[in-house]
Amino acid sequence: MTTPLLIDAFLLDYHLGHVLILAFIASLLGAAPLKSQKVISLVVMGFGAIFLMAPFTTMPPTYILFGIGLAIVGPLLWTTADS
Repeated sequence: MTTPLLIDAFLLDYHLGHVLILAFIASLLGAAPLKSQKVISLVVMGFGAIFLMAPFTTMPPTYILFGIGLAIVGPLLWTTADS
């Protein structure tokens, strides 16, 4: 049986940026079977907005820059998608 201290020690190594990256990857994997570039671009734009709106104090600035990149790449994917 695990003790609460062991679980807390494990979770202290992670922050909001790690959780958002994990959710982003899971969302992309969930949208991949649809084979729709527009759905993928919506996921990318959505997570770009989430990364930009997340509190700056809960994650390093690298993740904010990742959100800016996603916010730029998402609309590009939308415009290049087939209808």
